[in-house]
Amino acid sequence: MSAFEQEIDDYLEDLRVARRCSPHTVSNYARDLKAIARSAATREIGSWQSMLGNDVRAIIAEQHRDGIAGRSLARRLSALRGLYNYLIALGRCELNPAQDILAPKDKKALPATLDPEEVSRLLAQNLNDPMICRDLAMFELMYSSGLRLAELVSIDLVDLDLSVGQVRVTGKGGKVRDLPVGEHAVGAINKWLGYRRSLPGADDRAVFLSSRGKRIAPRTVQMRLKKLAESQGLDRDCYPHMLRHSFASHLLESSGDLRAVQELLGHADISSTQIYTHLDFQHLAQVYDESHPRARHNRVTEER
Repeated sequence: MSAFEQEIDDYLEDLRVARRCSPHTVSNYARDLKAIARSAATREIGSWQSMLGNDVRAIIAEQHRDGIAGRSLARRLSALRGLYNYLIALGRCELNPAQDILAPKDKKALPATLDPEEVSRLLAQNLNDPMICRDLAMFELMYSSGLRLAELVSIDLVDLDLSVGQVRVTGKGGKVRDLPVGEHAVGAINKWLGYRRSLPGADDRAVFLSSRGKRIAPRTVQMRLKKLAESQGLDRDCYPHMLRHSFASHLLESSGDLRAVQELLGHADISSTQIYTHLDFQHLAQVYDESHPRARHNRVTEER
């Protein structure tokens, strides 16, 4: 057994017994540390004690080039820092070469959105089925006010003031915000509330109820949206957060007011909102490509 392996085993035993870490955590750390040890061995590094900060950087960079995601590398660095802190505490090592090294960041995937025509198509039903009316009310409200799924299912009757078109929601960190509700959403909610009065659980405080009269579950909302999208012929994998993304993208595209969109979404940091500027740019770039004479390949070909 190599020096790398022996000290990995000692550290994992400490995690299991002294720190009572979950088997899942121990398994992940074992895999991460063994992957780093293999890279170190190929670089002819003989032990953890002989590894330097530059060695750690080189190993992480190499693994990133091999396709390991930034999030996975961040966990590997966390495991490595933990190992070195353990060795330092035992007097087997003096320095932690992984202490100040950060994992490379992955490129953020742009959120999927529906375009306004797809939203209109999704919400075009006008049936007198109570559960479909409830679904339309939920999805109109999500798109109208940019709600998270957890915010939607938590809304109580006292949170609604449809006379002025307003809903109060509690977001992440218990942050409360008052949001405008659009005309289409107000109409859909009023229609649902008319049916709601005759359903089991009508005395419940939740706005959106299941067919059994209980507060609707997030999983049910996800399934109902998927079913609605399929029934409307949308060839998209629709999920509730897509309506929030669409709300933000469409509002920013129309207004250009990043701060207002940040407030409406309840983002603590504007950097979370700025991803929608990329979506807006994509839209503008598409319009440019389709409209500007010098951007079209066929026009260039004609001029030649």
